[in-house]
Amino acid sequence: MSILDIRQRTGYLFLAVTLAHVILISTQVTTQRGVPLLEELVFGAFAEVQRVATAVFGGIRNGYSEYVALQDVRADNERLRTELAQLRIRLQQEQEAASQTRTLRGLLDLRQRVALDTVAASVIGGGASPDFRTITIDIGTRAGLANDMAVVAPEGVVGRVIGASALAAKVQLLIDRNAAAGVVDERSRAQGIIVGMGTGELQLTYVSGTADVKTGDTVVTSGIDGLYPKGFVVGQVESVQRSAGEYSLVRVRPSVDFSSLENVLVVTTLPAKGDRPE
Repeated sequence: MSILDIRQRTGYLFLAVTLAHVILISTQVTTQRGVPLLEELVFGAFAEVQRVATAVFGGIRNGYSEYVALQDVRADNERLRTELAQLRIRLQQEQEAASQTRTLRGLLDLRQRVALDTVAASVIGGGASPDFRTITIDIGTRAGLANDMAVVAPEGVVGRVIGASALAAKVQLLIDRNAAAGVVDERSRAQGIIVGMGTGELQLTYVSGTADVKTGDTVVTSGIDGLYPKGFVVGQVESVQRSAGEYSLVRVRPSVDFSSLENVLVVTTLPAKGDRPE
């Protein structure tokens, strides 16, 4: 055994003896309250450990409680977002149902007002080309449809049937550039021909230079074309231009919103054969 090891062991032994001596003395020494000094030191040390442990575990417990509460709040928020989305979808469905009900009620009212044979149809498609403004409806020859039957809506004239199969039919809209109808100014009774412009507007042509046509006038079918029954609304005069005493350009805004058509009525009563255009 080396001298260094002997010295280290001697030092440890001296330290242990000294510590034991101090502890022995502490058990004999009392504080002013009569409590042994060693007991008070030990109690103080353990009390400090307990205070630190309580603070640490209390912080952990509070943090966990807040975490759980936060998770509950997040779950509640997610549930509320889901319920809100479901309510919005339900509201949209109810609004759509109400809109459909209003449309069908309008068709029913129109059918009751019109002294003509009609059949209801739903729009199931539209023309792919902007040069030919057409729609497709869900009834055809099985429902008695034939070419040149007028198609109307509660707002006014839609167009005429130009082709039909057993279960569907194609309708040429009045705004098609190849479409036309005899009309009359509802206020002044001035007559003319309405033609489609292919752009969503109509133009009033063949109006006498002495006729009284003003912006805001309502234009209705005259029945002279042998296609459209008399008295159906076509649109309102939007602008009037004169040139050398003649009407050079009279634009008419259609009463029907052709972009949102869903349901229509087909007038199944054809005009007399001699009155129909070839």
